Amino acid sequence: MLPNLHNYIKEKSDLSDSYIHQLLQDAKVKKFQKGEFLLKAGEVCMHAMFTESGLLRTYTIGDTAKEHIIQFAPETWISLDRASLYFNEPSDFYIEAIENSEVVLLTSDFILKISRISPKFQLANDRALHTHIRQLQQRVNQLLGATAEERYLTFIQKYPDLLLRVPQWMIASYLGITPESLSRVRKELATRNFKMT
Repeated sequence: MLPNLHNYIKEKSDLSDSYIHQLLQDAKVKKFQKGEFLLKAGEVCMHAMFTESGLLRTYTIGDTAKEHIIQFAPETWISLDRASLYFNEPSDFYIEAIENSEVVLLTSDFILKISRISPKFQLANDRALHTHIRQLQQRVNQLLGATAEERYLTFIQKYPDLLLRVPQWMIASYLGITPESLSRVRKELATRNFKMT
């Protein structure tokens, strides 16, 4: 049961398999169909969402009804609206399953409990938080100053397994460019690589 979450906790803590198994007995697991929402703007985010299987996306909708994708969350990734969860504020985000997905809904108490039991997990969790903040800063920097090609190459590094799982228009939305611009970038890269071989 929940092998991905079990391995995630084991990797970041010094807890035994049997203890982790015991912890996960109370975990709340939900299955979501493709297109189903885990969170909508205006709702309060009540859980961190660990993707056990499937794929989620987090996005906002701008004034012109245009979607802006903030994050993809394949297996072992965590989705949440941190401001909403920790400050009990209405969310600005939508979190949607873009594949049929099995998700573990983790309360902040669950994370705190493991952190108290395992200082190693607490350190790993703190590091993960700082890594996430660093990645968000890098993403803002890219959206402000990087070329479409640079953004696309960074996307491939960050999400190497998603090119065949995510529609092109969603990748373009994540990159902050039009689908036409993405097609042009992909064509130019393919031509350049073909010439180099």
